[in-house]
Amino acid sequence: MAWEILEEMPGPYDWYQRGLELLQSGDNHAAATLLEKAAAAEQGKSSIHEALARAYFGSRRFDDALEQFEVVLDISPANDYAHFGAGLCLRRLGQLPKALGHLRMANVMHPENKDYERELKRCEAGLAFLRREPE
Repeated sequence: MAWEILEEMPGPYDWYQRGLELLQSGDNHAAATLLEKAAAAEQGKSSIHEALARAYFGSRRFDDALEQFEVVLDISPANDYAHFGAGLCLRRLGQLPKALGHLRMANVMHPENKDYERELKRCEAGLAFLRREPE
């Protein structure tokens, strides 16, 4: 299905737009297919890489999502959402100290964001649990 859609669309912008629609509808796998094509054609477009990261994350492909969030951070180091996404991926990959750094950065950049704050607290609690003294 995704390849049929791809053949009907003339270029990266269309693939990106349709990928966003699929992402919004919850079809992460189909979105990833279109967004991969768009990212290959338009390397260095942070919006495409961010959307692809979201599609991978929704597909539970956390390593791939992290890689795409890192691409976004290479392009735009002050992207709070990319820090947040990288932190979520790292937390799910069990890399809590690294996750904490990204989640803190996102929270500092936008302290009013309740999602950022909630995930930061979860990560801190997870680290505290791992560091506690055995009884």
